[in-house]
Amino acid sequence: MHETDNVPFGTGDNNEMAAKKAAAKKSSGRKPNAAFMKPMTPSATLAEIVGAKPIPRTEVTSKVWAYIKKNGLQDAKNKRQINADAKLQAVFGGKKSVNMFEMTKLVSKHLS
Repeated sequence: MHETDNVPFGTGDNNEMAAKKAAAKKSSGRKPNAAFMKPMTPSATLAEIVGAKPIPRTEVTSKVWAYIKKNGLQDAKNKRQINADAKLQAVFGGKKSVNMFEMTKLVSKHLS
């Protein structure tokens, strides 16, 4: 007796069903948000950290994080907290310490 002999409906072919599911997933792929990929010009203050050339928001965030890690500005106990040096403090509106979510909001004010 074979495993699929007791199947009450269909062919019992799991490969066929898996192929249908895979095809359904492929068609519902996400499109990247064009607003995030649009090159933005950083302010003079932010340009000291990320450079003056227009770059997408995603790239700005990556470069700011690279700067934070390179200079060891993440709080040792709470990694979500960023302790600003002189350059970042100017970008953060004079704040000495901000959390990572507030950081993206403050950085976006320096993009046009």
